[in-house]
Amino acid sequence: VQLQASGGGQAQAGESLRLSCVVSGGAFRLYGMGWFRTPPGKDREFVAVLDWSGRHTDYADSVRGRFTISRDNANNTVYLQMARLEHEDTAVYYCAVLPSYVHRSVWRRQTEYEYWGQGTLVTVSS
Repeated sequence: VQLQASGGGQAQAGESLRLSCVVSGGAFRLYGMGWFRTPPGKDREFVAVLDWSGRHTDYADSVRGRFTISRDNANNTVYLQMARLEHEDTAVYYCAVLPSYVHRSVWRRQTEYEYWGQGTLVTVSS
């Protein structure tokens, strides 16, 4: 299974960006999908997750109400729509595959994710 993330770049505070992650080599429709990020000088942290059905999501408190995760099973793609960007959103963003059997109580745990993309850099200027 391979993941290719894209859509990162530079933005001003208050602007929007959309990240994409294309998954190949696996049964995308059976996967939950997550987004994580590594801010400069910090550890990687959970951002958002969407289950295999697309009906259940979870967001980090810092992005809830501003970011939206969605999926397109026809194109094996998961998206992260980021609105009202803040300087603190500056990070390398990673997408990852979450096996469908993982209980939602641990969806935020990085070790539950099976495959990871290479990351895409988002820089937000204040």
